[in-house]
Amino acid sequence: MAIPHPIPYQGSKRRLAPLIARHFPANVRVMHEPFAGSAAMTLYAAQHGLAQRFVIADSLPALIGLWRAIIEHPAATAARYRRLWQEQSADAAHFEQVRARFNHEGDPVELLYLVCRCVKNAVRFNRRGEFTQSADRRRTGMHPDRMQAAIEGASKLLRGRMELRIGDWRETSADAGPDDFIYLDPPYLGTSIGRDRRYHRQLPRESLIDGLEQLRRRGVRFTLSYDGSTGTKVYGPPLPAHLGLSRLQLDAGRSAQATLSGRNETTIESFYLSPQSATA
Repeated sequence: MAIPHPIPYQGSKRRLAPLIARHFPANVRVMHEPFAGSAAMTLYAAQHGLAQRFVIADSLPALIGLWRAIIEHPAATAARYRRLWQEQSADAAHFEQVRARFNHEGDPVELLYLVCRCVKNAVRFNRRGEFTQSADRRRTGMHPDRMQAAIEGASKLLRGRMELRIGDWRETSADAGPDDFIYLDPPYLGTSIGRDRRYHRQLPRESLIDGLEQLRRRGVRFTLSYDGSTGTKVYGPPLPAHLGLSRLQLDAGRSAQATLSGRNETTIESFYLSPQSATA
């Protein structure tokens, strides 16, 4: 059965999920995904019985609000998305109006519409935390019938065995222990700080390394998708050797962002395994 994916984030691990999941440890009590986004790995793990329970977390409140709406109120969420999608046909400025309203009120279902309708599903935020990406003029976003099926499927997979949390990833996964497992998919160094910032909150490399050291000391099993490259562009140096992580490189396929700029480039992602995961 196809895995439902109601949130079509660019950079989602949906395509890489089978490769990444090969390195998940066995006998996982709780799987944490603290940089949730589309929660592609949680959905894959739930579909394939790779953990008993799940924690989805993110620092963007509207995103966790959206996941709560999808899981707990699938029918109402699908109906609201349908209305937003249908309204765009009668108003050329509809996307901009929804975007302005979301930036003022933070409505979760409006975020879903914006993600589906924006250019290449490539979410962008400015320094004030406002959604800034434009509408994709070549398409209208996920059809409501398809969205309804995805929302209902995700709700069925996750309801009753899911906890939702908002905050810094170190705080939302602070209760993870040796019987649990954390999949980390933070923003690349080159896309969360500096001129090419794309996300609503920065992630300094030093704080990431500090958090990974804490997980090591607590004996928590984890894997991490982090640095990598697209064509000749490198997204930060490898993580330091003192962390004791095993590093693999995965072919993530053609870069959608490079395609937007007229380039045919492949993205290579680095994938790190903690010692506990590598030997599990």
